[in-house]
This record gives sequence, C-alpha cells and structure tokens, in this order.
Amino acid sequence: MAEWIGMGRRARRCYGFDEVALVPGMRTVNPNEVDTSWEIAGVKLQIPILAAAMDGVVDVNFAIAMGKLGGIAVLNLDGVQTRYEDPSEILSDIAKATPEEATEILQKLYQPKIKEDLIKKRIEQIKAADVPAFVSCIPQHAEKFGKIAQEAGADCFIVQSQVSSAKHISTEYKVCDYGKLCTNLKMPVAIGNAVTYKMTYELLELGASAVLIGVGPGAACTTRGVLGIGVPQITATVDATAARDTYFKKSGRYVPIITDGGMRIGGEICKAIAAGADAVMVGSAFAKSIDAPGGGYHWGMATSHANLPRGTRIKVGTTGTLEQILLGPATVDDGSQNLIGALKTSMGSLGAQNLREMHDVEMIIAPSIQTEGKVFQVGQRVGMGK
Repeated sequence: MAEWIGMGRRARRCYGFDEVALVPGMRTVNPNEVDTSWEIAGVKLQIPILAAAMDGVVDVNFAIAMGKLGGIAVLNLDGVQTRYEDPSEILSDIAKATPEEATEILQKLYQPKIKEDLIKKRIEQIKAADVPAFVSCIPQHAEKFGKIAQEAGADCFIVQSQVSSAKHISTEYKVCDYGKLCTNLKMPVAIGNAVTYKMTYELLELGASAVLIGVGPGAACTTRGVLGIGVPQITATVDATAARDTYFKKSGRYVPIITDGGMRIGGEICKAIAAGADAVMVGSAFAKSIDAPGGGYHWGMATSHANLPRGTRIKVGTTGTLEQILLGPATVDDGSQNLIGALKTSMGSLGAQNLREMHDVEMIIAPSIQTEGKVFQVGQRVGMGK
C-alpha cells in the first residue's frame, strides 16, 4: 500500500472526502423508508449526527433544541458556559473582535477558572427539558468532572483531546486512566480523538462506549498546519471501523465509531457513514444556525491555548435555523442544509436500508468528483462552486 517518497522511506496514500465517491448498487430504496438510527451504550437515537462540543456551537438552549429534534448536542465543560454565569456578553465580545484581535481576546476570556457548580447547573438545565445531556472535557479534568456530570444526571461523558493515547506519558501532571474512568463511572464514556487502527482498538479494549475519529480536519482547527499531524478522514474512518469490527468479533461488544470533523455538507456526512462510521460529529455546519451561541462565528477548542493555539476563529455567517440545517427544508443550494434529508436520499439512491448496509456500499477514488461538469457553478460561485 505504501509508496517510496525517498531513499529508505515509504508513505501510505490516504484519502479525504473530496477524493472519493459512492457508487449506486443494484437496487434503490424510498428515502422515506430508510433507517438512520444508531445506538450508543444501548441507547437508540434516530439521528446519527452530534453537534460538536464547541462554544460557538453548543450552549444549553442549543442542546435542548437539538434534543427536541431527535439529535445530540455536546456541551463543552471546559468552555465559557462553565466559566461564566451569563456568558452572553463574553460571546458577544468574541464575535465583535477583529480577525487580528480574535485569538488574543479568546486567550484572555478563557483564563477565569471553571466553576464546578456551573457544570452541575448546565447539565441539570438540559435534563430539565427532558432531552439527553452529552458533555465533554479534556483528560486532565475527566476524573473530577466525570463525577460531577454523573451526579448531575449526564447521559454520556466524552473525554476529548487533540490525540488520545492509551499510554500517555507525563511527569508534570496526573495522567487520565481511561480504563479506570470507564469502569468507575456508571454512565457511557466516549473517548477521542484517534486516527489509527491500533489506537482505536486499544481505546475499545479500555472500555470506551464510543471512539471519536479525527485529528485536525475541523473548519476552525489549525492543528495540521501548526503541528503537521493528521490523517484524512476517509482513511482514518476506514481504519478505525476495521478496529471496531475486529474488536466486535473477538468480544461480542459493538462500539460505535464517530467521525469527528471535516464535514460541511450532506455529501461528506454520507461518505463518512459509507466509510464505516456509525455517527458523525459536526461543528461549522451548526455554527451557521441562528440558534448557535456564536453569532455566526466558530472557533476551535484549542484556539484559546495560552502558548500554542491550534485553532482560529472563523466567520461562518448565519444561514437558517437549526431545524433547517438538520431536517430542512433547505433554502440554500450547497448541501449545507437538510443534512438528514441528504443522508436519507443518498442511502435510498445507494440501496442501503440502514446504516449497517450503508457501510457496505461501493466507494471509488474519484478526484474529479467535485469539478467534473461544474464549470458554471465554479465560475458563478453557486452550488458546488462555492
């Protein structure tokens, strides 16, 4: 699989969303009759899309709105929602900052300490609306915040870092023991992020209820530029789901894989599912909703890092309601709205009646898929030419 890139060094060719396409099979299905449901730790959900745990995307109100529509929005426990009793002014300051000021302002506004009572309060606010409460934090806070989240009634606890490792080494701070965390907490624990077969398999063995896949693909993430690391999402997802399937055969426990980041439009979500994902995590597409707290702006969780930001604030604008973006009807022509409608229509065209069948559709390497016959769209910057 690898090619020579120089004397004594080989590299593997990997693929992203724009380099592959899905091939229709021998049957088609009514899109209204396909099943898009998936499960995490025995809980069945109808929408296989999670809103990313980013402060410009998810607050309590957004999490409730997403839950009412049948989806999941993940609240960031390391963000402004748990640092400020009323973060609305803070979010306004971030939105008003010039591009030159944005990172410095974010660094300043994320300095106040996280308030543990606000963690409890935010989760209870979400649960009071009778919707699932999914929350996320970094490994350094996982043990403490996990207990608080569990007591507050959270339904799933996600531990996210730039790169998750089952064998993290540090003499400066206490390392999060994922195995103990998964055993000690009485709620599902998802872990991310990984991009390889071996790492995914190790996280599954430690007891993860789901594994998030993706390093650096997000619209607001600069990790690939700052650090030079990452694997394109199609290859990363295929490798991770191979680990899931091997683990399932050996253990009998099926653990969902969630492709996290890099998906702007419906077609990319469809490709992620076809690559083997059970669900996807999306940020920038939801940041465009009028329901999102970012006011048309979106920034990565590492943007506010004091010494080495691996993210930036981007302007995504507001294009419609959360319901439009998730369920339609779409009023834009670029595939960024009615994401579930796109998934159902794609599944129907491919003959996949459920997500497991979607995993088996034919995928081809097709670098011209974005440009073939699209000269007018590109020239006029409409549709696929935007």
